[in-house]
Amino acid sequence: MSTPHDQPLVLARPTGSYDVIVEEDLRTPMDDGVELLGDLYQPVGADPTLPTIVLRSPYGRRTFMSGMATALASEGFLVFFQSCRGTWGSEGKFTPFVNEQRDGIATHRWVRQQPWFTGRLATFGESYLGYTQWAVAGKMLREDPDNAPEALVLQITMPHFGAVAWENGAFALRVMLSWSSVMDWMDSGAAARGERPDLEFEKGFDVLPLSRTDSAVVGHPIHWYQDWLRHERLSDEYWTQHSHTESVPDVTVPVLMTTGWQDLFLPWQLHNYRQLVEAGNPPRLTIGPWGHRTPEKAQVAHQDTIAFLKETFAGIDAGRATPVRAYETGAEQWHDFEVWPPEGVGTRTWQLQTGGGLGTVPGPEGTTAYTYDPQQPTPALGGAADEIIEVVPIDNAAHEQRADVVAFRSDPLPAALDIAGAPVARIRIRSSATSYDVFVRLTDVYPDGRAISICDGIRRVGSVSTAPTDPAADAEGFRVIEVPLWPTFHQFAAGHQVGVQVSSGAHPRYARNPGTGEPVFDAVDTVVAHQQISHTGPDASSIELPVWTR
Repeated sequence: MSTPHDQPLVLARPTGSYDVIVEEDLRTPMDDGVELLGDLYQPVGADPTLPTIVLRSPYGRRTFMSGMATALASEGFLVFFQSCRGTWGSEGKFTPFVNEQRDGIATHRWVRQQPWFTGRLATFGESYLGYTQWAVAGKMLREDPDNAPEALVLQITMPHFGAVAWENGAFALRVMLSWSSVMDWMDSGAAARGERPDLEFEKGFDVLPLSRTDSAVVGHPIHWYQDWLRHERLSDEYWTQHSHTESVPDVTVPVLMTTGWQDLFLPWQLHNYRQLVEAGNPPRLTIGPWGHRTPEKAQVAHQDTIAFLKETFAGIDAGRATPVRAYETGAEQWHDFEVWPPEGVGTRTWQLQTGGGLGTVPGPEGTTAYTYDPQQPTPALGGAADEIIEVVPIDNAAHEQRADVVAFRSDPLPAALDIAGAPVARIRIRSSATSYDVFVRLTDVYPDGRAISICDGIRRVGSVSTAPTDPAADAEGFRVIEVPLWPTFHQFAAGHQVGVQVSSGAHPRYARNPGTGEPVFDAVDTVVAHQQISHTGPDASSIELPVWTR
């Protein structure tokens, strides 16, 4: 869901040797008579056996996004770059996700009928441009294989954005509000006039109810944003009709995936990777030390893309040792694997102990208490799922001194510890509030006291969307809440400590939980939540780490 801000996305610079001619405003008819506009990038003297690449974007064809098309064309690929329905001169009304499948299918069929079509077709793009690929690929390969794409290049993306909007019941306020505000600003025509966005997202972050946050930023409700807030359940037809996760195994053509350990789509993209592996079509996968907007990602992704496409369509060896390349933070080195997670990963359970300890054996029984006040919500401190600021590992040492955050630390490690995969926390907790969040973060505690963020996760309890699947409370009122943390690949050096923090919020990355259990669209009242974490019994609070043995 990349969007232009004061510091726009860094895209790959043209590295090829071909001059490029651009034919603008080609009209593509959709099945309902709407016409979408696209630009054709034609490399002069290019090999006609290379594929035609289709890009579909809501962000404009002659903005910062045009660099992708130019970079590909300079390498010899003919590129058709189309604006999605209702954006940048294309007819119709833009509503995120709704029309991408039918419009994408119509576009693919139209491209194959054009005199300039090279005879083979691939799709390319990141973020929303990746969603437009997922929207058509599985369905076309299943129902219309002659017109389907013959290769996909999927960068920092996923086929179901509802799962990002409502992550385990918590609304991703910062990303969803900022993205919607920018897209609404684009729809006003300001971007086409060359104006710069002057949007103060912060004006909406502390507003209740959430249904008024968009008006606080742009001055009026944004129709799709209002719909998102009305539908907290991902099982609602509103979301399922936009999800293409189930069709992922139907993709049988070559796939290249690129993502980063701090990218906002990471866990879902790795889930899609596993779907393809299990379906017998393992993709090529690169996972770097990147967030959604990390500049260094662009050139690596571009080089991978060119090598992948030329190997797939022209038989030129890409020179890649294994299908998977993954960067290990902490050790600061790349690894080549046959599959992700790599072989040699086993689980090890660490107990959250009374008094703030963390160990592989239970500590003294007891509880750890903290209080969460929605009127003074626990702030977000870095982490993924944030596309407005650059995501980097952040020191949590001061944050963990807050009264609404509790921290647990192991003894210094006698030897390096490598983890590769998704940690899972199981927090035995009870609360005075009807609804509450459990936010868990894994940290690497350095000998100098820094507690550097590695990965984290959130799970809401007692909300409209989670109530049907919330674990039952035991006789003492405790529930064991399973919190899946984001995937990671990290080495804790010898002498470092493994750290875990638990709180009940990360605002405004996730919208605060008012605590009442009411639908968030209308919820205004808040209640203070008194939380107790249990270290007692067979279900005592713990975290399971995916330990990798080299």
